[in-house]
Amino acid sequence: KKKLKISGRELLSVPIQVFGLDQLQVLEMSPERESCLRYRMELLPQEIGRLRNLTCLYVDSNNLKKIPAEIGSLSRLERLTLSNNSLSSLPAEMGALQRLHSLHLANNNLTELPAPLCQLRSLTFLDVSDNKIETIPSSIRHLEKLETLLLLFNSLESLPEDVCLLRNLHTLWLGNNHLRSLPTAFGELVNLDWGYNYCSCNYEGNPLESPPPEVCSRGPEGIRDYFSSLRRI
Repeated sequence: KKKLKISGRELLSVPIQVFGLDQLQVLEMSPERESCLRYRMELLPQEIGRLRNLTCLYVDSNNLKKIPAEIGSLSRLERLTLSNNSLSSLPAEMGALQRLHSLHLANNNLTELPAPLCQLRSLTFLDVSDNKIETIPSSIRHLEKLETLLLLFNSLESLPEDVCLLRNLHTLWLGNNHLRSLPTAFGELVNLDWGYNYCSCNYEGNPLESPPPEVCSRGPEGIRDYFSSLRRI
């Protein structure tokens, strides 16, 4: 068996028999999105590390409070969804997941972007929306392949200049934070559609002053001109 979905509104734990399926590649323990359900599993057991062939692990909409260090043993993992749980931290061992390219962490209790995430060099999609994140570490620059970064509904007051080194970013959602300014090199993110028609970048719900919203709507060139004019003053 290579794919397994476990469902049930009373799901409290992973059935022990699952850990004997050493050829398992996809394990799903999340309710359907349209069902509006949450399962009740609070712990992902250490035995998850036995499933060395897993490429996809879906554990959205449970009540997980902790992820075991053994998750770092899943060296083939490419997609991990942990949104809608009760996580306040992630284990350092997650930095070993060097094949991981998609990570969903929206709607948890994270107060910072965990350092292990900045070691995931293959990551192309990262969603940490709807947490309590206040700062983004400068080490985010190591995510050279990152194409999508979702930071909506957090507590960000600033972005590090290192965000501007993520030249492969196509989607950056910053809405509903506390941002008053953007990094001076922000206009170098030329792959973003930065404007009111924002399918790939938004800033709605921030008290932006530098640059002001009307400058942002002009796109990368307008932002570059704005900061150039400030340097000449």
